[in-house]
Amino acid sequence: MRERDGGRRRAQGELEAQVVAALREAGEPVGTAWVQERLGGSLAYTTVITILTRLLAKGVVTREKAGRSFVWTPVADEAGLAALRMRKVLDGESDREAVLARFVTGLPPRDEQVLRELLEHAGESEE
Repeated sequence: MRERDGGRRRAQGELEAQVVAALREAGEPVGTAWVQERLGGSLAYTTVITILTRLLAKGVVTREKAGRSFVWTPVADEAGLAALRMRKVLDGESDREAVLARFVTGLPPRDEQVLRELLEHAGESEE
């Protein structure tokens, strides 16, 4: 069952992004109840734990034991979370080269230039 925000269905990944944003706002490790409250308290506690556990599996957050529960810390920001989603989509495709080619040719010229610059810098750092 998908949670709703004011009667509106959330986009895929939106709830994860909200959880990461809340954790980043905290500036320190926080518990599940804190995250639940920060998101407005409308989500079930178990839903928040499920989201945090999924983010942990993706490497977006870390957790450490604090008493009988866990506290959570973000590893990735929203850009990192978007990058993880993009990699997941790419990993699910059989012809990665074709997908990447279509992606690049569909970019606006400015984005294509940024990508070229990033790839150039990445190549320099490997030398």
